[in-house]
Amino acid sequence: KKISDILEKSAPKPGVPADLQNLLNQHFGENRSVIEREELKLSDSCFLPANDLTHSFSSYLKEICPKWAKLRKNHEEKKSVVMLVICSSALRSLELIKSMTAFKGDCRVLKLFAKHIKIKEQINMLEKGLFHIGVGTPGRVKALVEQDGLCLNSTKYMILDWNWRDQKLRRMMDIPEV
Repeated sequence: KKISDILEKSAPKPGVPADLQNLLNQHFGENRSVIEREELKLSDSCFLPANDLTHSFSSYLKEICPKWAKLRKNHEEKKSVVMLVICSSALRSLELIKSMTAFKGDCRVLKLFAKHIKIKEQINMLEKGLFHIGVGTPGRVKALVEQDGLCLNSTKYMILDWNWRDQKLRRMMDIPEV
């Protein structure tokens, strides 16, 4: 069976914490001891309620982060963001940035993907400016963290664009590189 055949017959279901937990166990479980696997478990309190697919991206962000204005005003740390949104592609990142205009207010958004933007430029922007939201791809976010260009200490929200499917009907978590 092709995934497109299966998807046509079933309604899309929002991601749940167990999906991410299963993915972590599959990826890291074989190389870890029992104690290390236990440390990989995330409690349900680590997760926000999933978008039940009735919300737009802006309305979902307003629901999960009602005190955004206060968080935005109190954020003064450079090389970091308050909210990190991770998507499967640069085009999807741009789409989400455009769709969050009703939510973000007067905060600054940083594009964290490789399309036409060099990593050194992004590191310089993070060091010089103050950004509230970062939207990008897993590969670029990983590279920025590894090169100490992006610090996650003050990140309060990490949002995974879990349910969106690309032209090949793959979700972000279905891509082997991710």
